[in-house]
Amino acid sequence: MIDSHTHVTSCRAPAAELVAQAEQAGVHRLLTIGTESDSCRAALQLAEDFPQVYVGIGRHPNSATGFDDADLAELRALAAHPKCRAIGETGLDFYRDNAPRADQERAFRAQIALAREVDKPLVIHTRAADDDTLTLLAEEADGVRVILHCFSMADKVDLCVERGYWISFAGNVTYPANADLRAAAVRVPADKLLVETDAPYLSPQPVRKERNVPANVALTAQLVAVERRVSYAELEAQVEANASELFAW
Repeated sequence: MIDSHTHVTSCRAPAAELVAQAEQAGVHRLLTIGTESDSCRAALQLAEDFPQVYVGIGRHPNSATGFDDADLAELRALAAHPKCRAIGETGLDFYRDNAPRADQERAFRAQIALAREVDKPLVIHTRAADDDTLTLLAEEADGVRVILHCFSMADKVDLCVERGYWISFAGNVTYPANADLRAAAVRVPADKLLVETDAPYLSPQPVRKERNVPANVALTAQLVAVERRVSYAELEAQVEANASELFAW
């Protein structure tokens, strides 16, 4: 199994413990995500220390205030690291409005262009901004491999599938209230499906009261397998193949 999106540097437990727990749960590859300069650099250091860990380099929309050419140049330099396998997470977040919308959009467009330039997949965050996010992707991201992390646009799953995006489900697909997400998980083509934790956030239902860890991706995968009426082994092999294709690990 793989965890296509986690934040190891934001978890409380030491990285060595988290990686060991993941291994014990059969999770052998992690993509840990940087959201601004410090976390990107910390993630790359972790990746140097642990062969299971790879990195996404990006500027989260909530950290996009003042994004400029110097910030893009830093991302470009970090993206050259051999264990950087994705750009992002980037996108739009109008739920909290922690950064001006113009800055979020500028950072988003710049990271789409960077993903195209360095030929790495693009990891998308969207919250309370689905239409704007999809419009901007349609305008700018043609030919870029797009991953919709922590997929929440259940009503737009067919459009996302039509565009050929990879769709990643996090622990919230296991919550009783989210039947629409479980239905969406069934509609995603097998070769476009991913699973993730987004740890330390969004713990799956069986451990919902605890902080999330990468090992818990297995719990989310188990539910997705049931919904798709396939064995866990079949789903595991499929998402491992999908991630291997995307992240070249």
